[in-house]
Amino acid sequence: MDLATRLEQLEELIREAKSMPLSSSVLINREEVLELIAELKEAMPEELKQARWIVKDREELLSKARDEGERIVEQANEEQLRMARKEEIVARAAAEADRVVSEGEERARVMRSEAEDYVDAKLAQFEISIRKIVEASQGSTKALNRTLDQVEVGRERLRGPANAAEAEFARPSSESELFDEEEER
Repeated sequence: MDLATRLEQLEELIREAKSMPLSSSVLINREEVLELIAELKEAMPEELKQARWIVKDREELLSKARDEGERIVEQANEEQLRMARKEEIVARAAAEADRVVSEGEERARVMRSEAEDYVDAKLAQFEISIRKIVEASQGSTKALNRTLDQVEVGRERLRGPANAAEAEFARPSSESELFDEEEER
């Protein structure tokens, strides 16, 4: 079954639920509802599941980029301190440390930018999938509303005059009315 069918089943289950006396609350079979929800989760499009992994991967990439950047900066600081201890190469140590820090920050920026671009592309695909699902569910809702309207019309037709007495009341009661109708024609 597809997602729309399962949603219709859930909606039907809720509509057909028994009402609580003197209340707007209803009794619903918990196991049936939980089973339908589990089926809905299984029927979720793969893009939704992939989006969760994409977000998780993005967080891991950003965390790794931050850790790598911090490690590089820390290494640069340690290197700078070690070199600063030697008086004859103090100037060179400062330049090297700055270069390492800049390089680390640049690498971290590039990695972060690439991770954000990747996640943005996947989220765009996810957005398109969600829009398609929303459009499909709106189409199902419109179709259900049309079907409901047709059922109501059919019920009205079936209600018609319920018995012969009502049918008699629906007819003209006297001959003069019959003649009046014929003259009007």
